Amino acid sequence: MRFNKLDLNLLVALDTLLTERSISRAGERLHLSQSAMSNALARLRAFFNDDLLVQVGRKMELTPRAETLKDAVRDVLVRVDSAILAQPRFDPASSDRRFRLIVSDYTTTVLMPQLLTLAARQSRTVCFDLLPLLQPPQRELERGEVDLLVLPLEYLTPEEHPFDVLFEEQFVCAVWSGGRFANTDKLTVEQYAAAGHVVIYPPGMDGPTLAAWLKRRYPAAQRIEVTTYSFAAAPYLVVGTDRIATMHARLAKLARKSLPLRLLPAPLPGPPMKQAIQWHKYRTQDPGLVWLRGLLHQAVVRMDAELDLSPAALPLRPKRPAWNDPTAGASPPQAAIE
Repeated sequence: MRFNKLDLNLLVALDTLLTERSISRAGERLHLSQSAMSNALARLRAFFNDDLLVQVGRKMELTPRAETLKDAVRDVLVRVDSAILAQPRFDPASSDRRFRLIVSDYTTTVLMPQLLTLAARQSRTVCFDLLPLLQPPQRELERGEVDLLVLPLEYLTPEEHPFDVLFEEQFVCAVWSGGRFANTDKLTVEQYAAAGHVVIYPPGMDGPTLAAWLKRRYPAAQRIEVTTYSFAAAPYLVVGTDRIATMHARLAKLARKSLPLRLLPAPLPGPPMKQAIQWHKYRTQDPGLVWLRGLLHQAVVRMDAELDLSPAALPLRPKRPAWNDPTAGASPPQAAIE
C-alpha cells in the first residue's frame, strides 16, 4: 500500500532502523535478511532524499532529518496499533498477551506478587515483563514500548498521558533490633542526624536524592555510610549495625517478617508518596490495559490486607511540623526514596 508514493510497509522498517541504528539488528528484529534490510534502507533514502543513517567510526548515527522523523514515525505506528490492531475485547482465559511494565524493585517486591496471584486465577497464558527503570521512562511509554509505568506520581508526566493513583505510602526508619536503637520507641532529630545511614540511589531517576535531602535538612548528618541501587536491599544492610534506613512502610513491614528489625517513625515525617500508574493516551480504551489496571487496584487491596496497614500496626507518627511547613525546612525527595 502506498501513500504519497511511499510504501507504508517501509514505515515499520524505518522505525526499526532508527531505533536500532544498525541494519543487521533491525533485520533480526523484523526477521529479514541483511540484504532485504539494506534494500529497504536504500528505498527510504531515495524517498526522503536523505542518507538517514550514516557510518561514524564503528557506529551508525542518525542524520538531522532522521532525528526529526524518529518520534513522528513511532507516533504513527502507535496510533495504528492502538486504533486498528487492538482487539475489541480481552479474555484473559484465552489471551496470550505479554504485558510490559516498568517497575522498581520496591513495587516488584510488595505489589507484583499480589498482581500475579490474581492474574493466575483468571489466566494461565497471559505473561508479564517487569522491566527495570534504567533511564527516564516517559520516552519508552511515548514510543509504545511499554504498557504501563508504575512509579511515584512525581516521576510521571500527567499533562501528557493519563494516570491513576494506586495508593499512598508512608516512610519509616528501619533499624537492627539488636543494635543501638533496640529499645528506642522514637528517634530524636539529634539521633537521626548523628546516625549512619543506608541511602538508596534508584537507577534511571534524575530527581532529588535522599543523600542531598539529608545534607539540606540535617546539616550535621554527614554519615551516609552505605549506598545501594536497590530498595529491597536496604533493610538487609542495617542488620548487624547501628545504621538507619529510611524506607517505605510496606517494604519495611514485609522485610520485618524475615529480618530482626525495629520500625520507628521518622523524627519529622513528611507527606506520603503517591504511587501511580500511567499509560499511553492512545491506549486508554485498550481492553487488555483496562483489565490490567483494574487488577492492579485489586492487588493493592490484597497487599494492604496481608501487611495489616492499620494505624495501630505502624510506628506512631510524632506530632511534628509537616515538610511543607516553611518552618520545617526543605521537603524530602519522596519520589527518590519511592
